[in-house]
Amino acid sequence: MTTSLSRRLTAEFLGTLFLLAAITGSGIMAERLSGGNVDIALLANSIATGAALLALILTFGSLSGAHFNPAVSLAQAFRNQLSWSYTFFYITSQIAGAFVGVFSAHLMFGLPGFFISRHARSGYAQIFSEGMATFGLLLVIMCCSRFRASTTPHAVAAYITGAYWFTSSTSFANPAVTLARSVSDTFVGIRPSDVPGFLLGQFAGLAIAVFLCRWLLPPEISGGSGEGR
Repeated sequence: MTTSLSRRLTAEFLGTLFLLAAITGSGIMAERLSGGNVDIALLANSIATGAALLALILTFGSLSGAHFNPAVSLAQAFRNQLSWSYTFFYITSQIAGAFVGVFSAHLMFGLPGFFISRHARSGYAQIFSEGMATFGLLLVIMCCSRFRASTTPHAVAAYITGAYWFTSSTSFANPAVTLARSVSDTFVGIRPSDVPGFLLGQFAGLAIAVFLCRWLLPPEISGGSGEGR
């Protein structure tokens, strides 16, 4: 049965909302409970994010494909697996959900709804990290969904949990996440002035992944419905 656009967009909005609530809320909780130990805070934040992401993909995957990420939606559109007419609405829903998720996390911990981050995340190393993180995420999604579709939610969650640790940027790998975290002056925040660099890295990773997968997963093998995963 074909899922209506309104249901797809609701799923993308809610999934991204809860993803950002999990990222931001667990970051706040981890920072408060870790007694200043950044290692422990990052460990808690990464585990909570990975666990929540797995649950959310399993929950909404059958409705919208569970993208929760403009980079994923654009990659699907470039591969003719999501129509371009849907892509704009997907991305809009994801960004809106991300900001509401941050707002909700702040309210749960008694913080202002939005407050501009002062957390510096700058330099070529972090920009390159975002390119690598996004490139790797899209490879995981596209290859797993082609060859072992049932494993994709677990692979994505495992990859993001691991990428928190092997990238200097802690693997945002998501333009909606990046934008929303700029209004959270917490453990997970990013200064607005550093956002363009992260977006540049993410879109570079997206372009390389799409280009590579045109050869690695040619259309005559991967196919695609033109509407969604």
